[in-house]
Amino acid sequence: MPTMSADLVRVEGELLASVTSQDPYLTEIAGHLIKAGGKRVRPGFCIAAAATAAGSDGVATADIIKAAVSVELVHLGSLYHDDVMDDAITRRTVESVNAKWGNLKAILAGDFLLARASEIASSLGVEVAGLLASTIARLCEGQVLELRFTYDTARTEDAYLRSIDGKTAALLACAAETGALLGAGLAGPHASFRRFGRELGLAFQIVDDLLGIWGEPAITGKPAAADVRSRKKTLPILHALQVLGARGEGELARLMAQPALDEGDVAAAIRCIEAAGAREHAAAMAEQHTQQGLAALEQAVPPSPARRALRDLALRLVGRDR
Repeated sequence: MPTMSADLVRVEGELLASVTSQDPYLTEIAGHLIKAGGKRVRPGFCIAAAATAAGSDGVATADIIKAAVSVELVHLGSLYHDDVMDDAITRRTVESVNAKWGNLKAILAGDFLLARASEIASSLGVEVAGLLASTIARLCEGQVLELRFTYDTARTEDAYLRSIDGKTAALLACAAETGALLGAGLAGPHASFRRFGRELGLAFQIVDDLLGIWGEPAITGKPAAADVRSRKKTLPILHALQVLGARGEGELARLMAQPALDEGDVAAAIRCIEAAGAREHAAAMAEQHTQQGLAALEQAVPPSPARRALRDLALRLVGRDR
């Protein structure tokens, strides 16, 4: 889409305008992560989905820009809350909001962002407003599941998928469906766009789990094998625990139950995970969800430059720049 870059510049301006408050102090806190930048994946999905559903790759309408802003504000609000729960120090290479201003202000600023998102969505019609509200609920459900079971050695793959379906996939599904609703209306293929966004969101989180073990720190911005060090029960680790448990091999379970891991423990855990074929298993699942999402898109609308741009955006999201 030749107009995407210009549309995303418009999104940046509207994002900053949307968090302007009568209180300059709140404006500063609410705009902190916006000014830090970001890939703006969700606004990109929204804008490209609208163009694809409409069969046009022209300049996005004002309403589509508003929708893109609303989904990004939900994402940003969730990051404010996530950083409080994780006691994060940095986010997007800058000091996190909770580290800079404290947990209480971070929580309230996150609530402010969610409220602004809802206010914008309400101006776009009842369908968009209802979709955004239900998505925020799904984010909360997914995050609660994540908090309950992240470190549980008995966590199942099904519980993991239900968690990431809410905390990650739901908002990408919302971005794609909202774009389709504004691009083609309620009678258009918005349900197929929802599935497209959901499947790509699942694939994205699984790829992120792979990077959490085997990613390069210079690229991910996280320590090597960060998820092993923190003993998170992400998909590769869950699969390895299941496979090795069935074989009666308990070294990985023992390591994952320790309060802390030294460098030797981390290396031993990774050897166990790789021996169980967990890396290949997770990569295959990510590919399966990616293909299912692309199939939903291709079945919904005919080929067009906009559809190709949305497909390319989806593949970049899951690390497949081709």
